[in-house]
Amino acid sequence: MTGCNGRAVPFCPTMPAEFVGALDQGTTSSRFMVFDAAGRQVAVAQREHRQLFPRPGWVEHNPVEIWTACREVIERGLASAGLAAADLAAVGITNQRETTVVWDRRSGRPVHNAIVWQDTRTEELCARLAASGGRDRFRAATGLPVAAYFSGPKLAWILDNVDGARQRAEGGDLLFGTIDSWCIWNLTGGADGGVHVTDVTNAGRTLLMNIATLGWDEKLLSSLGIPPQVLPEIRASSEVYATAAAPLAGVPVASAIGDQHAALFGQTCFAPGDAKNTYGTGCFLLMNTGMRPAASRHGLLTTLAYQLAGQPAVYALEGSIAVAGALVQWVRDNLGLIESSAAIEALARSVDDNGGVYFVPAFSGLFAPHWRGDARGAILGLTAFANRGHLARAVLEATAWQTREVVDAMNADSGMALTELRVDGGMVGNELLMQTQADVLGVPVIRPAVTETTALGAAYAAGLATGFWRSLDELRNLWTEDRRWSPSLDQAPREAAYAQWQKAVARTLDWV
Repeated sequence: MTGCNGRAVPFCPTMPAEFVGALDQGTTSSRFMVFDAAGRQVAVAQREHRQLFPRPGWVEHNPVEIWTACREVIERGLASAGLAAADLAAVGITNQRETTVVWDRRSGRPVHNAIVWQDTRTEELCARLAASGGRDRFRAATGLPVAAYFSGPKLAWILDNVDGARQRAEGGDLLFGTIDSWCIWNLTGGADGGVHVTDVTNAGRTLLMNIATLGWDEKLLSSLGIPPQVLPEIRASSEVYATAAAPLAGVPVASAIGDQHAALFGQTCFAPGDAKNTYGTGCFLLMNTGMRPAASRHGLLTTLAYQLAGQPAVYALEGSIAVAGALVQWVRDNLGLIESSAAIEALARSVDDNGGVYFVPAFSGLFAPHWRGDARGAILGLTAFANRGHLARAVLEATAWQTREVVDAMNADSGMALTELRVDGGMVGNELLMQTQADVLGVPVIRPAVTETTALGAAYAAGLATGFWRSLDELRNLWTEDRRWSPSLDQAPREAAYAQWQKAVARTLDWV
């Protein structure tokens, strides 16, 4: 269909904007996507950025490189569909979460590379914090254990290890943010009037926000030595923050929501008990628990699901797995076992089972439900029988078994047995993995028609804030199923294999 200006999209200059954009800034790449009123993808552009590893366990990104990539994908995404900024009713931001940036408010220059959520350099700081009160000393206020995963300790490290950073921060010259804040500040003008904000989902991953008050907590700031003047304003996930400058001049910036929360939103998991799992660099299972935070006794995180403007916040339980798709990339890049990530499925299908091989990818320790920074990766059960196919199958099974651990913990914490799992992210095109996941969980696994639910969730939140979509019910009606996988493995072999996985995990502990 062509509009009155001859474009291959239904658009006329006199008509209201018919699309919503989403900037999805992830761990390995930045994407810009455009959706129509039916939630269908209209345009996409993507660009990878470098992964920097200055020392073992350290992971960094260049924030300037990330913002340059964001500008590029916005421009290319619009151009690919023959659209202009004026065609967008709103733009939303979704982002890799705990990754930490500190920059000069006047020049816009970062004082250090971004410290990525996978980075382990703050383990010593976290151990000192845990020495007084244990790893759960902040859990009542934050819903989180003391762990290097979160951005507050990363911010403290920058202030204490970059020359002059603490003095400049205390003098009001520096700004801190997770990647959402960095992108919004630049998108709305940067040093020339950019707004310094974050939302409850990202603020809730810092170890600095009180999940009951939804504000920065003075006691937490004091414990970590954080001057409050560096912090962004905490806002709802879905509301208009400001109007964008170039390359989206005039478009309302109307949502900020951490990537996993955005996927929950894009999967329309709006009712307590609704759950999704996102298979990306890491793997993240979230369950909506309603308007009261649910405390975890089994190694999960109590987190914010989302907040709509003027409404109470909605909470979730989360199981965070550090390494999922990143393991496939590691096998590709570090071992040269496959030429592309997609090739892992065919190689894994070349054998009937894992040949007794288990791969525990504790490259940066283990996240939920273990929270063991002392663990390191291991391949176990090797015999002379094992070959490349067995290792490939063990790689895929590692993601499925880690998810099983999280689901067991979530069932115990929520008091509700998971009856189905909605899935999304880059790995859900791997049908062997999806069948394996159904087999090890014993419940159906369901893939939606739109699998890029992270970007879709940011678009939904932005569209709600501007009236492009009018209600959660309207969004729920847009969700459609693409395919489901039902369990095909009997309980006895499932539990026997799970016991072997748990034995393998135990071997990785106390390595550091």
